[in-house]
Amino acid sequence: MAWILLIVAGLLEIVWSLALKHAEGMTRLWPAVVGIAVAMVSLGLLSVALKHLPVGSAYAIWVGIGTIGVAAVGMLAFGEPVTWPRLAFLALILVGIAGLKFAEA
Repeated sequence: MAWILLIVAGLLEIVWSLALKHAEGMTRLWPAVVGIAVAMVSLGLLSVALKHLPVGSAYAIWVGIGTIGVAAVGMLAFGEPVTWPRLAFLALILVGIAGLKFAEA
C-alpha cells in the first residue's frame, strides 16, 4: 500500500507542478490554488508512505516520478525540445527509480 501511495503522490507532483506553471508566478488565482492544494495532498501522501518506506528511496522515487512526468508533458504539450541527450538522461532517472524500488524488495 505504501508503494501505491508513493506512486500517487509522485503523479500528483506532476499535477501541481503544471498547475503552478499555469499560475504564472502566482498571478492567476485558480491555477495557484489548485497547485498549492494538490501539492499539500502530494506531500501528505508522501508522508504517509514514509511510515513504511526508507526516506532516501521514497523521496528519490517521488521526485523522479515528478521529474519524468513534468519533462514528458513539457515536451509533448509545451513544445519543449526533444533531444537524444534529454531522453537519455530521463531514461537514467527511470532506471534509478526502478533500481531503488527493486533494492527495497
